[in-house]
This record gives sequence, structure tokens and C-alpha cells, in this order.
Amino acid sequence: MWELEALEKDAAEGTDFRPQEFSKEFQALNPMKQVPALKIDGITIGQSLAIIEYLEETRPTPRLLPRDPKKRASVRMISDLIAGGIQPLQNLSILKEVGQEKQLAWAQKAISSGFNALEQILQSTAGKYCVGDEVSMADLCLVPQVANAERFKVDLTLYPTISRINKSLLALEAFQVSHPCRQPDTPPELRA
Repeated sequence: MWELEALEKDAAEGTDFRPQEFSKEFQALNPMKQVPALKIDGITIGQSLAIIEYLEETRPTPRLLPRDPKKRASVRMISDLIAGGIQPLQNLSILKEVGQEKQLAWAQKAISSGFNALEQILQSTAGKYCVGDEVSMADLCLVPQVANAERFKVDLTLYPTISRINKSLLALEAFQVSHPCRQPDTPPELRA
């Protein structure tokens, strides 16, 4: 199902692929030169939330958006907060612009600011996971962002709800095998 053909080709050839060094073939798949890119059903989708929504619409098991419209709105709000409000601010391309000496402080500030809002929201939406007791799109966004928070040494004790949900998610096999520290392109110092 997941066909990151250009990345797989780069990996097979031993290419060290960083955001600005994707092959021309991959850049044709995703002109933003970012992962993820999903080539499926004759189309290519290049943004995480669009990919998740497409999979939800075409392969709705397991369900990632609740049937209840209010819960679905909460899932989308949390997902957008993470994917649009926190994650881009500590992307490698942004950190490169910030400069080496300011990267850690910049990333910590971006993540902490977003996590302050997220912690408050989750206190009213969370059950076992971000919205109730079923894994949702919001949870798919949360785990990699917590991994980035750990990478940038954010004090997660300030975010007990986020930490509790992340711990519950990491107990699930799907989150264990897909964790950012277990991906083929993870730098050695960040591997599990």
C-alpha cells in the first residue's frame, strides 16, 4: 500500500537523504521535498493529514475519524494544531534558517507553546487517547510530535495528559513499529 518508491530507491542505493537532498524522482512526487508522500490508487498525496483522510475515506478500517461530528471536529482540531501549529516550526528546514546556535531554544519554544495549548484541550477531550478511547488521526499526529519533543529535550513532566496518552499509544504494536526512531532514514544517534 505505501509506495515511497523514490525514497526506497534512494535507501537501496545507500543515499543519505535529508530534506534538501531528495532525488529528482521523489521531488516529482512531492514538489515540497518533504515526507510523507503516498502513491496509491493512481494518485500521489503529499501531506500527512490529506493522506490520513484519504485512507479514512477509502479504507475506513480501522476508523481514524469518529462517527460523532463533535468528536470528529475535536480530532481534526487537535490534528491541525499539531500538524499546522507545532510541527512546521521545528522542521529541519526552519531550524536551518534559525541557525545552529539557536535551534534548540527555538524548537523548545515552538513545541512548548503548542503543547501548552494541546494539554489544555486534551483535558476536555481525552479518554485513553486524544479523543475518547479509540485511536484517531489526532493520535497519529501526537506520537511523532512527542518524539520530537523528546529529541529537543522538552520537559514533558509539564504535560501529564500528553505524556499519559503517548504512553498508552506506545503500548500498541502499530505505534511501536512506526515510531520515528525506528524508520530507515533515522540518524543513528536517534535510533531506538
